[in-house]
Amino acid sequence: RGRGVDFEEVRNYHPGDDIRSIDWRVTARTGIAHTKLYREERERPVLVVVDQRQSMAFGSENCFKSVQAAEIAALLCWAALKQNDRIGGLVFDDQRHQEIRPARSKSSVLRLLSAIDTFNHRHGISNNDSDDNSDDNFHHNNSYPTPNYSSTKAAKKINDVIVELRRIAKPGSALFIISDFIGLDQEGIKQLHQLKRHCDVSAIFVSDKMERQLPNRGRYPFTDGVKRQIFDASARNMANEFEQRFKQRATTLTQQLASHGIPTIAITTADDALNRLEQYYHPKGGAQKTNVPLAMDEKAS
Repeated sequence: RGRGVDFEEVRNYHPGDDIRSIDWRVTARTGIAHTKLYREERERPVLVVVDQRQSMAFGSENCFKSVQAAEIAALLCWAALKQNDRIGGLVFDDQRHQEIRPARSKSSVLRLLSAIDTFNHRHGISNNDSDDNSDDNFHHNNSYPTPNYSSTKAAKKINDVIVELRRIAKPGSALFIISDFIGLDQEGIKQLHQLKRHCDVSAIFVSDKMERQLPNRGRYPFTDGVKRQIFDASARNMANEFEQRFKQRATTLTQQLASHGIPTIAITTADDALNRLEQYYHPKGGAQKTNVPLAMDEKAS
């Protein structure tokens, strides 16, 4: 058959089938004419969408959420390229976004990873902001974000990104959205539903341990990069309320996405990203997940 088609199955010969497709070995073994079926090789773009907003510049162990998102994106890109898919994506923060058009080449992957690196380094500390590095003075920078779960700006931005995805994602594309999904509202869920009608969409939910659970009781300093305050975690019910609030947000997000056929993969900053992806796509002792856009391969990483 040459390039452009993949073998699919063998079935009984039907009148009108191309005799060049008859499987003579199976026919001789069974005594009944069988024919090989082929399907056309479909070109599928893979879009990796990476959140690098201020809410992602947070981490209490191992790394920031933004760094974990970058590693997840790299693993997905190299795995997709190994499958000969076209790789592209979109990187965004609170003010801007950058689109990388899908292409089947190593340079396309490197362009996307370079864009992620550029956005990620905007979270860096500028040593020129202050000459005093004492504990009582903080640089005026964006290195100490204070995420607001109900931020209008954040909600507007992530929803706008999903609208942008509807414009650039061609039908049949595989989309991976790597984010903490802070600010995603019902309008964003509705846009994701429209996107899912024509594309395979997977949500990778990145979080940090301290978002899920407060540290031990005590008084802790924190800052938004401008002001410094003391946080008192000694209140009895505060830890439980904090933990329940996160669980409710995570559960609601997962259920809303699942209702539209969008799977959610939860990965924390303390997790090994490759292991978590392999656990999801190639669970030991079980069948591979259905509706998976691509298969993970350790060598591809």
